[in-house]
Amino acid sequence: MSVHFQREMGKLKSRLVELCNRVLHQVDRAVQSLMERHRETAQQVLEDDRRIDIEEVEVEEECLKILALYQPVARDLRFIVCALKMNNDLERIGDLAVNIARKTLSLCKQDGVQLPNILPEMCMSVQQMLRDSAEALVKGDSELARSVLRRDAEVDKRKREVRQWAEELIRQDVGLLRSALAIMAAARNLERMADHATNICEDVIYLVEGAIVRHQTVELDS
Repeated sequence: MSVHFQREMGKLKSRLVELCNRVLHQVDRAVQSLMERHRETAQQVLEDDRRIDIEEVEVEEECLKILALYQPVARDLRFIVCALKMNNDLERIGDLAVNIARKTLSLCKQDGVQLPNILPEMCMSVQQMLRDSAEALVKGDSELARSVLRRDAEVDKRKREVRQWAEELIRQDVGLLRSALAIMAAARNLERMADHATNICEDVIYLVEGAIVRHQTVELDS
C-alpha cells in the first residue's frame, strides 16, 4: 500500500483513540456527578455531548473515504470494518453518559436518598471495563479483550441487585418512587455501557485473530 494510505490509516487510528479518550472522560464525569449529586458536573456532560457527536461523524467519514479511495484488503479492511462498529459503540456510550447525567439532575431536585452500596461498585466495574476495552483496542490485545467479556455477567448481576434494592425502597415508601426509578435507570445505563465495551472487545478479537466470538461463550475460556 502507498505512503498516503498508511498516513490515512494512522490518522484514522489516532482519531478513534481520541474519541475513545473523550468518551471515557465523559463517563468518568457522569459517574462522579451521580456519586456526588453534583449538578454542575452533570450539566457539563450534557454540554460536551455535541463534540462527541461531531467526532463520531468525522471518524465515519474518514472510514468511508479510505474505503472509497484505497479499497483495502485483509487486516486493513478488517480494521476499517471494526473502526466503523467501534465508532458507533463509542457514540452510544457517550449518549449513555448523558442519560446518567440527566438522572443526576433529576435526583438533585428530590429529597436525598442514600445510593445502594452496590452502585459505586458497579460504576467502578463498568469504568474498568471501558478503560480495558480502550487499552485492548490501542494495543491490539485480544487476551485483555477476552477478560472484559468475562466480566460482563458480573455487571448484569449488579444491575439486578440495584433493581431489587429499588423495588424494596418503593415498597417501604412510595414517596421515594421517583428517586428509586432514577437510580435504577442509571444502573441500567451503566449495564448498557458494559454491553458496548464487550462489543468493542469482540471487534478487537476479530481484528487481531480474525475470529468472530459473538454468542460463542465457549471461546472466552481459551
